[in-house]
Order: sequence, then C-alpha cells, then structure tokens
Amino acid sequence: MIITRTPYRISFFGGGTDYHTWYEVNGGDILSTSINHYNYISCRYLPPFHTEYRNRIAWKIMEYPQTVDQIQHNAIRAALKHYDVTRGVEISNQCDLPARSGLGSSSSFCAGLIAAIYALKGEPITKYGLAKETIKLEREILAENGGIQDQIAAVYGGLNHIHINNNGSFSVNPVVVSESRKTELNDNLMLFFTGVVRTSSEIAVKQEQSTKDKTAQLTRMQQMVGEAEKILTDKSEDLNDFGRMLHETWMLKRSLTDKISTSLIDKIYQTAMDNGALGGKILGAGGGGFILFYAKPEHQKAIKKALRNLIYVPFKFDDQGSQIIYYAPKDYDASVYEKRDFIHMLNGNSDVVMLNGNTNIGRGQRE
Repeated sequence: MIITRTPYRISFFGGGTDYHTWYEVNGGDILSTSINHYNYISCRYLPPFHTEYRNRIAWKIMEYPQTVDQIQHNAIRAALKHYDVTRGVEISNQCDLPARSGLGSSSSFCAGLIAAIYALKGEPITKYGLAKETIKLEREILAENGGIQDQIAAVYGGLNHIHINNNGSFSVNPVVVSESRKTELNDNLMLFFTGVVRTSSEIAVKQEQSTKDKTAQLTRMQQMVGEAEKILTDKSEDLNDFGRMLHETWMLKRSLTDKISTSLIDKIYQTAMDNGALGGKILGAGGGGFILFYAKPEHQKAIKKALRNLIYVPFKFDDQGSQIIYYAPKDYDASVYEKRDFIHMLNGNSDVVMLNGNTNIGRGQRE
C-alpha cells in the first residue's frame, strides 16, 4: 500500500500571471502558501484473488472496471494509461475540503496520484519532476485550461515566491519570514466557504482569451508579488498593508472577466469589509469556492457573526508539500494479472476456484 498526502494551497498575489498566455511573454510571479488541509491517495496493486473485478476505484463513487478505459474518473484513467500501469490496481481518494473550490484541489489530487504511481512502480521522482508531470497531466493530457501555479505549490509546499520563466520552467523560492511574523500573518487570515462549487477550466478559458486586453491589470498584479514579499520579510513594514494589498489585487482580479465575481461573492466580500476586514479575495479562478479575508483578531468575531451562514475553515500554514506518508509495497506474480479467466464452481458449501486447471481452496474450506 502507498499513501500520499498533498496539501491544498492559498494564492495571495500574482494569480493569472501563471497562464501560458501571459508567462510566455512576460514571465510569471506568484506568492502562495500551502495549508494544513490535504488530499489523500491510497494505491496498491489489487491482489489477484478478487475475481469479480480487475480494478477498484473509490472517489465520490465506487467503480469496479475491468479495463483502464472503463474508468470513469478522467484523471485516474489518463494517468494509468500514460504511466502504463497494466496490472489491476486499487485506488482510493479522501480529501479534507471540497473539490472545485479554489484551493487547487485538482492539482493536489493529480500530484498525489502521480507520486503514488511512481512509488507503486518503485521509481523515484524529484519535486521538480513531479510538478512538471502534474502540469503535463492536467494541461496537456487532460487538456484542461488554467495556470501552472497550483501544481507547483501543491508539490513543494510552504510559503513561496514562485517564478515562471517564458519557456515554462520555474523556480521556487521560500519566503524567509520570522516565525512570530509568520504566525501573526496566519492569525490575521480567515477562510470561508461560499457554498458554491464551479469548474475552474470554464472560467480559465475566458481569462486566457482576455489576457491581451488586461495587460495593465496583470502587470500590476505581478508587481505586487515583490511588494507583498517585502512586507512579510521586512519587520519595519506594516503587516496590515498585506491585507490592504489583498483588497487591491481583488479589485484588479475581478476586472479580468465577468465570470470571476458574482452578486453573492460581492455581498460576502462587502459584509466582511463592513465588519473590519482590511482586504480579501476569492481564491482560484473565481465564481465561487473559498474566499479569504485579512482581518485583525479583534474584528474576527464580528466577521464570523456577520457571515454565520458560511462555513468558516480554520487553517495553519503547511511546510511539507506532497509526501508519501505510508510506503509498504506488496507484489504479486504479474503473470496472474494477465490470466484472470477464473472459473467459479459451487462445490457444496464452498467455492472452488480453478486457475489454469489447478484447483485452489476457496471459501468454506480449510487446509
């Protein structure tokens, strides 16, 4: 059994500059952090004794497909085919927070899945390699629209300045902040679930199309990454300016397309601001999901009360990134997986399984 744990992420500044339509010309810069809510993937080769199905896939539904092509989950099907996993597998997914909610959940899932497949096959992979493979799976193989920051943030973990080069290569630079200042930042952030889930790829299409018309906004959003980083690393800076900059970047972000904000999001945002928040933003592509606010602790009770119809989600910063948290591979004779034409016969009160003409003791019989 292989179990991976991959964090979700919060993107503070630079969102949109990680789209290929922007970074291929201007480069990209992102300031983000991973948080202590996770996506878990468990994976193993399915023992050959399960004669009624060849694969077992557990996500929001249970699947028992005989072939990889019959798997309904797009990412699992594509990954197993791309990495040439020909033997029967059991894959299960558990997650702390809902999918399609702006926290990079799909990238966390894909990164954890790829890491599990590599471990299952006994092959090593670096963090850089895992991030690139996750980008490839989502953006090329699955042909989903969007940026490339989520995959990098999920794999590396931590509070980072991610720089993307014109050719799509990238560097991940940890933001060095004192523990006390980092804790203060964490304590000033509030995360709420709007209750709305959406498909980010659909919103991303509109944003990619509008990139050439939003040069001024995206240029400013990219510049803010360095400014926000300076606020965090320079103790002489007012940390509350970080919150005020979140408000500025949200005003810029919501102007990129008419799909990013909604009347509900605007109402939630204004309610928080009226009750003491200094700034905030919808996370991810927009349209729903999670919304982040920066508010000093003395105002947070009032904000929670005003937004009591929403789910408040406490969180802490994560520093680990995608990890294999359990590694206990178990192998079986690979030839068995290629000869799974089992014959079932009922023999009294016991099942007798015949494989290649050899009778094996089944249920109801003991040696």
